[in-house]
Amino acid sequence: MTGTAKAHAKGFTAEAKKHLGQHFLHDRGIIAMIVQAVDPQPGDRLVEIGPGQGAITFPLLDRHGELTVIEFDRDLIFPLTEGARAHGTLEVIHRDVLTVDFGALAHNGGPIRLVGNLPYNLSSPILFHALEHAPAIVDMHFMLQKEVVDRMAAGPGSKVYGRLGVMLQAYCQVTALFDVPPAAFRPPPKVDSAVVRLVPRAPESIGIDDHPRFARVVRDAFGQRRKTLRNALSQLCDAAAIEAAGLRPDARAEQIEVADFVRLANSLKQLPPEA
Repeated sequence: MTGTAKAHAKGFTAEAKKHLGQHFLHDRGIIAMIVQAVDPQPGDRLVEIGPGQGAITFPLLDRHGELTVIEFDRDLIFPLTEGARAHGTLEVIHRDVLTVDFGALAHNGGPIRLVGNLPYNLSSPILFHALEHAPAIVDMHFMLQKEVVDRMAAGPGSKVYGRLGVMLQAYCQVTALFDVPPAAFRPPPKVDSAVVRLVPRAPESIGIDDHPRFARVVRDAFGQRRKTLRNALSQLCDAAAIEAAGLRPDARAEQIEVADFVRLANSLKQLPPEA
């Protein structure tokens, strides 16, 4: 066995970098559940965000044969590349994922399926970056902090229903799949994690006339959770406009369905400029 092969057989020895939010998954049972949830099919274009030490990468390669990964940490590039040789064909993009054009990736090889154990300190920016390229994405399977997944999948009336859930659910079908305990990682994080599936909605089914307007209405509505719509949206519209959209001005944002936010935003044909 070569030195490289021996190193791969023992696993990576690199320490997790705290400033990059690294927690390396090692639980074989959880890894198998993730691969089963993704369920790669012939012809799929799989792209993994933050492969780390290859815990999900290599099993996906064993199952599918080809994989593109986006990794920011230079120290992980060589061991990933060498370790992948025994499993399949790996393409490594050494960049910050927030600078990667998913649309361009899809243009070069067809719509992509995203997978990733996302760094908790960057999860929301990565999610919204992916949404910007939703037409190029078939689905997304991400591991995130459980609290974030709960907010992503929450419905009206839930204590954790808010801006994140409304924005994601407007553009995707969001399904929380299963929880992951801290012990599944090295080093273990201080919080529970969870795996979530997001499937972008067909553009014609989203129904949002003006995306920046929709985002602003949702942002203001949840700006102060205990305020009524009348008060929270006072800089954008009056009570009559809220009623005209079929909503009660004295309702609070956490009571409003995603489709109602879409209808309200569509009814406000023009918003005042940002202060």
